[in-house]
Amino acid sequence: MTTAHGGGGPVRLCRGVPVGSEDEVAALYWEAFGRKLSPALGPPETGRAFLASHLHHDRGVTALRDGRVVGVAGYRLGGRGLTGGTARDVLSAYGLLRGVPRLAVLALFERSPAEGELVMDGIAVDAAQRGTGIGSLLLREVAAVAAEHGCHRVRLDVIDVNPRARALYERHGFTAHHTERTPYLRGLLGFGAVTTMHRPVRGTDRTHPRKDADE
Repeated sequence: MTTAHGGGGPVRLCRGVPVGSEDEVAALYWEAFGRKLSPALGPPETGRAFLASHLHHDRGVTALRDGRVVGVAGYRLGGRGLTGGTARDVLSAYGLLRGVPRLAVLALFERSPAEGELVMDGIAVDAAQRGTGIGSLLLREVAAVAAEHGCHRVRLDVIDVNPRARALYERHGFTAHHTERTPYLRGLLGFGAVTTMHRPVRGTDRTHPRKDADE
């Protein structure tokens, strides 16, 4: 049992997405990334349904409190990330005329890991549970996954309008590698720059201690 302070009972971390919690995970993802995903998968109810229907259950870590998913961190390994769905799936859900431009937007989000690298596919925590340490627990567990798969580095992207997330990543050993200015996306997706951050995988990540979170 892994615990985090505040917000209810203890938090239990689960490798993978529990069967039956797909809608909860999709709702958390949409809450965190809906502004960015809306041009590709909106409106919200359609986007949440699409995400829930195409999750790769073995490509995420979930945090459960009182039997409810309150946090999720996705990652990409072996060509698959937490959020899935092929071009055919998008066209089937949205139709040909609306689906083709959506595919172009989705292509902007594609991130392929280099050899020996785990790429995070987003982290989302229930708004009422933020500040209780759940994000820290999820990041430590993802680092453990990376170590167990023999990865030497964890990579993620953070947008310029999310300084709170960047501060969390920096506290957990991530450093900025480069920043890509994307002013042409500000009107469409709501951000104007993306910073890629790296964190080395350490030997201690493989057997990291389970302790109370207080960050």
